[in-house]
Amino acid sequence: MSAKKGLLTRYKDKIVGILGCYDRLVFSGTLTAIAYPEAMARVLQRAHVRCFDLAQYLEPIREQIRQNAERLAAEHGLQIEYLPRHDTRKEDIVAEVLARRGRLPGLVHIMSAMETCTTYQPWHDKATGRTGVKFKSGRCLHYYFYFLDPELGLAYVRVPTWAPYRLQVYFNGHHWLASRLQQARIDYRLDDTAFVEIDSWERAQELSDDFSVLGLHQKLAAFARRYCPPSTRFTEGYHWSVMQAEYALDVVFRRAVDLRPIYEEISRQAVLAVRIDEMARFWDKRLSPEAKATSRFFTRIEGTCLRQHLGHQSLKMYDRGGRVLRIEATSNDITFFSHHRKVDHRDGSSEYKVAALKKSIYSLTDLDELLAAACRRYLDFVGTLEDRSAQRHDLDHISRPAHDPRDRSWRGFNFFLKEDLTVLLALLRGEFSINGLSGRRLRAHLAGKSSGQIGRILKRLRLHGLIRRVGHTYRYYLTSLGRRALIAARKLTEHLIIPALQPVAA
Repeated sequence: MSAKKGLLTRYKDKIVGILGCYDRLVFSGTLTAIAYPEAMARVLQRAHVRCFDLAQYLEPIREQIRQNAERLAAEHGLQIEYLPRHDTRKEDIVAEVLARRGRLPGLVHIMSAMETCTTYQPWHDKATGRTGVKFKSGRCLHYYFYFLDPELGLAYVRVPTWAPYRLQVYFNGHHWLASRLQQARIDYRLDDTAFVEIDSWERAQELSDDFSVLGLHQKLAAFARRYCPPSTRFTEGYHWSVMQAEYALDVVFRRAVDLRPIYEEISRQAVLAVRIDEMARFWDKRLSPEAKATSRFFTRIEGTCLRQHLGHQSLKMYDRGGRVLRIEATSNDITFFSHHRKVDHRDGSSEYKVAALKKSIYSLTDLDELLAAACRRYLDFVGTLEDRSAQRHDLDHISRPAHDPRDRSWRGFNFFLKEDLTVLLALLRGEFSINGLSGRRLRAHLAGKSSGQIGRILKRLRLHGLIRRVGHTYRYYLTSLGRRALIAARKLTEHLIIPALQPVAA
């Protein structure tokens, strides 16, 4: 991963390594043969079972799952632990078991709990005489099989005891990478789920990027056969999709004392500086005014952790273990992303076009790049919040008059002048960051300005180094100086001007 200008460059002598890697990964397994009501009805029909005898048909399968869990527990000398409370933290229980047994590969613990699930119920329409099955929300017993896999590390499989037997599988990408480093004979030190020492950070990044989805698919299929006997009953097997994906970009410092003041500065400022437009830019999205009005965006402060959400996506920043600055991108719905791919239509035709990312696990390769890019954009942004080394020079450059080639003077920008501040804040719009700025598009956001006035504003911005023109086009993008100036304008508005204008209570 190439170093970025800004925070990584300023503190390169204090940084020992940078690593981007999948963190938390949760997959959902759908048994293809009975994935939806019509499919379940066809299975019953082929078995010559009435829809209203669905419970009798499924009862032996439930017993088979129960017996399989008891057999595995007996083979490994375990007791199945029933959890009566839904808020019990399973991770804490497993941590206690691991502290006693050690971290040798194998089955660690089995837990069971009554939890909600989507299942089937029979129905009958008296008007048409038709009978079938439909989805309903219910509760059934679920088994949690926690185990240490030689390649994936600590993982679990969640198995429901009632149709349609949707599985849930979890593991952490850092543990998977640790096994790859061992195979490559690269020494490392892993603190929970963060690498604090690696002999070769570059080689570790190469191994992280070389994620074998085919190998993962084979493992998931093996887990299903081992922990969920119904998977062998239906030859179609399971279809695996991404339920949740987390990608962590770690900047590892030599000492905690080096990271502490940096993190304190950028986290304090990021709480107020990051807005919905910035979040859209981090995710490489363009938000229309209508989309802004319906988008869920909020900031949550959890101790030393700052989490900012946009719909089902979130970006999190925290100092892990004191030495690691972690930027973490989480997606709970990967169809949020779009890319160029082959699209198959129902009529049998296909075409290549920009479409939503599929939920299939085979999208993990593309998702890796998309989440990594979001983390890098966020890191670049928060890096500008902390950098104060050139602020005095920048402010002087922006506020003083500039001269064009004909020696004509163009006045600088005054952060306290409403007209200038309005222009600077208008440039913060997310669509300008993604698709560039033009006179026509800027005029749409500066009411009352003529095309001539917009042209002069663009020239002032260009002469003061706040924007740059793309080739011989009429499109502009913010410069590094421009981005810092806009952040300063936002902070000035939020922290000084607006509070100062609030009426004082009598």
